[in-house]
Amino acid sequence: RERAARGAATECDGHRTGEVREMAVPSRYILHQGPVIGALARGAVAAFKQQRQGVPEGKMATPGPEHRTVVPPRPPDLVRDYIRHVGGEPSAYKGRLPPHLFPQWVFPLMTRTLEGVPYPMARVMNGGCRMVVNAPLPIDEPLHARAHLESIDDDGRRAVLHQKGVTSTAAEPEALRSDFYAIVPLGGGKKDGNGKAKKKKDKPRVPDDVREVAFWRISDKAGLEFAKLTGDFNPVHWVPGYARAMGFKNVILHGFSTMARAIEGLN
Repeated sequence: RERAARGAATECDGHRTGEVREMAVPSRYILHQGPVIGALARGAVAAFKQQRQGVPEGKMATPGPEHRTVVPPRPPDLVRDYIRHVGGEPSAYKGRLPPHLFPQWVFPLMTRTLEGVPYPMARVMNGGCRMVVNAPLPIDEPLHARAHLESIDDDGRRAVLHQKGVTSTAAEPEALRSDFYAIVPLGGGKKDGNGKAKKKKDKPRVPDDVREVAFWRISDKAGLEFAKLTGDFNPVHWVPGYARAMGFKNVILHGFSTMARAIEGLN
């Protein structure tokens, strides 16, 4: 990876071409993050109750119930600073929302889809997401969002909870479709279906002829800045002591921030 990056990067006045540097994010944007912060708080309370009362028994029927909400227009200055924070150019959107901002309104619904699942939610991990853009998201009109738990894949070692979300506009009922995957480790060792230990996978390799399209200098404050813009104040992203207690060397960047930066780098 480093060799490919060195071969592709261009130095200019001490900085790489295409390099994205961080900007300061105003704290006033926290006032717009009530739904996401509330969802995180409810999730933390539910996990705490599980630890005291035990994990619910039995199976959960899927698909689960659908949850809906109406999202008021996003503040233009917040959207502008969000785009800049993840390395984008606000003028490229011209009255549209960046589709990768969708966790800000879909995430609160996604937490509701997991209420009552028979798994230890304190151990849940982000398993990634998929986004399909069918139509632009206007910045000046309300959005309608809905989400449900689509399926559960439990093989005894881990459970993968597949959640589906849809964002609608006045002109397009499925303007944006999103799939979330939450992973809950269950133990049982790394074995295949025949009970044999699984072989270690080869490490991913980067070809020598790749071309670097973007480069970021990310400080340990990036998690807090992203949280101000999106409401995702999970302390593992901005409190060093908490991150180390969770087994990391330092705070880690939000997965959704990484995704948004990758998309804007490609743009």
